[in-house]
Amino acid sequence: MTQQILSPSIIAKEALFQLKNNCVMGNLVHRDYRKEFVKVGQSISIRKPVKFLVTDGATRSNQDVEEGNTSITIDKRKHVSWGFTGQDMTLSIEEYSKRYIQPAMIALANQIDVDVLALYKNVWNWVGTPGQSINSFQDLSLAPKRLDKMAVPKDSRCAVLDTDDAWDMVSNLSGLNLGDSGTRSPQAQAYREAMLGRVAKMDIYDDQNVQVHTTGTFTSGSTPLTNGANQDVAYSAVLSSYQQSLITDGWAVSTLVLTAGDVITLAGVNAVNPISKADLGFLQEFVVLSDATSDGSGNATLTISPPIITSGPYQTVSAGPGDGAAITPKGTEASSYGQNMAFHKNAFALVTVPLEMPDSAVWKARESYDGFSVRLTKFWDGDNDFEAIRCDVLYGVKAIYPDLATRASGTA
Repeated sequence: MTQQILSPSIIAKEALFQLKNNCVMGNLVHRDYRKEFVKVGQSISIRKPVKFLVTDGATRSNQDVEEGNTSITIDKRKHVSWGFTGQDMTLSIEEYSKRYIQPAMIALANQIDVDVLALYKNVWNWVGTPGQSINSFQDLSLAPKRLDKMAVPKDSRCAVLDTDDAWDMVSNLSGLNLGDSGTRSPQAQAYREAMLGRVAKMDIYDDQNVQVHTTGTFTSGSTPLTNGANQDVAYSAVLSSYQQSLITDGWAVSTLVLTAGDVITLAGVNAVNPISKADLGFLQEFVVLSDATSDGSGNATLTISPPIITSGPYQTVSAGPGDGAAITPKGTEASSYGQNMAFHKNAFALVTVPLEMPDSAVWKARESYDGFSVRLTKFWDGDNDFEAIRCDVLYGVKAIYPDLATRASGTA
């Protein structure tokens, strides 16, 4: 029988298939494959949509077009490499995939998963009580309710729960028909397989890579307040960064009071509907984008998002905070909380780009499909008389529309 040596293109195609098949978050977010070659650390710009206000009456009122943009830095170069023998290359693709490709792609997919889930630090909406498990439909429904109030499109919504909350949800399903497979309801099938499926207008997924956030030391010796009035900004000043500085005081002195990803509210500053601008009756939440340490007088300048915009088509709040407005961080200080998320597909982006093919490599292949791209090369280590294959990916992740997402906890 004639042996058939596995070609690089066959292995690359299988690697791409296994990578896509094993991604959770990578398959749930906006994926953008760019054909142009990009070096590690370079950025790609993405336009943000223009917003307008409706004018009353017959008289025309022209509005300025303020088109913002955001950029995604292609800064994540990851690879997996494995050694092999000449005999390995004569295996069937099924055998070779099971032995080498699947474990390698699971590792890469897991890393992509972690990187996308880490984008929770850009999300300011957070429903429920931090530390409480999501273990009922009422708990789970808080997330789509918030998305509805924030005018998030109802299509392409997903929720990703940590393993504990996913199992708690499954175990609390009741009144199910647990008959045989021919008559079993979809809910009963979910109960038996610990798969939640589509619940509350969202596709629900269990992911062991859901991140854990640890809050800053913001309570002890602190009565945090805004320091100065008129700290709102114009959209034109923040249209690219979509963040601003907030001057505060009243913190404990010389302390890491807030960590990147902490969520705060400001007294008297309510959320508004993004379309109608109607006051929603609850405090607007802001995410702290970088660690904040107070000085020797208890002052700290926070970098927050969304920016405080009080009027116009990009209005984010009902009113700006006055001088001395109370600042309330979410959760308990120095505590760790799982970061379940519910989101529309366009909240986050995964952008992959093709890696250049090395001229000196004879055995090489690159495959791209549906927003994923992998490159395979084989090389020989002459110093150690060792041959290996490496699989590389190059990508960037970004919360492009964090207003289309919310973090989610349960209720007490």
